[in-house]
Amino acid sequence: MRAWFVVVFALLLGGCATTTSTLPPPAPLLADARFAPPAQPVDLDQVFALSPAMQRYLDNEIAAQVRRRGTRDGLVDALYDKGQLRLEYDAANTRNAAEAFASRSGNCLSLVIMTAAFAERLALPVEFNQVYVEEEWNRSGDLMVSSGHVNLTLGHRLGDPHHRTDVGQSMTIDFLPPQDLQRQRSRRVSAATILAMYANNRAAESLAAGRIDQAYWWARAAIEREPTFMSAQNTLAVVYLRHGDFALADRVLGQVLEREPANVSAMANRVRAYELQGRHDEARALGETLARIEPLPPFHWFNLGLAALERRDYAAAREYFTKEVRRAAYYHEFHFGLALAYAGLGDGNEAKRQLALALETSTTRVDRALYAGKLERLKLQ
Repeated sequence: MRAWFVVVFALLLGGCATTTSTLPPPAPLLADARFAPPAQPVDLDQVFALSPAMQRYLDNEIAAQVRRRGTRDGLVDALYDKGQLRLEYDAANTRNAAEAFASRSGNCLSLVIMTAAFAERLALPVEFNQVYVEEEWNRSGDLMVSSGHVNLTLGHRLGDPHHRTDVGQSMTIDFLPPQDLQRQRSRRVSAATILAMYANNRAAESLAAGRIDQAYWWARAAIEREPTFMSAQNTLAVVYLRHGDFALADRVLGQVLEREPANVSAMANRVRAYELQGRHDEARALGETLARIEPLPPFHWFNLGLAALERRDYAAAREYFTKEVRRAAYYHEFHFGLALAYAGLGDGNEAKRQLALALETSTTRVDRALYAGKLERLKLQ
């Protein structure tokens, strides 16, 4: 059985309150001396900075729209009208404002940061929102990754001559369909929390790429920016586990669980920390507690499906992947697994349908290209 580390990853967003905690922030248990200096700068003060290209776009295209439509509506049209900037959703990497603008792509957190950067330069009121959506899980190597969702709300600039009192006072920018958004609850989060989530994402991405030292400095930056953001504490513990600092990881996880006793990500990672320290009785006891809270963890059926594919038991693989799709209908790897199972069973039509669903639900350019190529070859066959 493969050992997994669990990271709460804000591809879209993880949660944190905006109000000041009545509890003192947890001690971060940092260990700078154990890690090499970062290979790339870790500077959260530049996350919202406008690049020269962004400033030119603001001075020309956005300014023209602002003159016609008003400040807020002109900004939204200039950024999200498909005929202009042509932004593309891409969950592969978390980008700062300048990087998202340059690539014309990003995950929801990146695009929210880019939009906020322009809005703040235009003196528009900006609010960041955590949206309560069903928790989504992804995987990257031996990392299991949980993600949530974020959007932002723009107000009108005072004195805007285009603003009419009969028009709504605020506008929410979101990649969810409006009908889905109406059914979701949300709460406001601070800019400091957004920056902590950005740093936590970068830490998780560095971990996935095997850059453990870089991951440490990003996790450290997240904790410094928002000490009560428990996801960053959990990520720091995973960094320590990957680095071989098992006792230090255990102390960080213990600290998280003191605050959040039912935090399943921290519990799962602490089970692993106990095992790596040879504390098998404690690992077993905590694992039993975790199983009572979460009897079938994410990717349970998926891992069984992969094992079935390896032994060429395609009927069993089909059943396992189908069970995963029933509880997470929009995760591309589950549909890809089903496509492989149906291909093994000789059902080409269903294999093509599942591969098309994998393409439709993929969230990165690389995956979209991979599935598109496989689907085209399958059609030719």
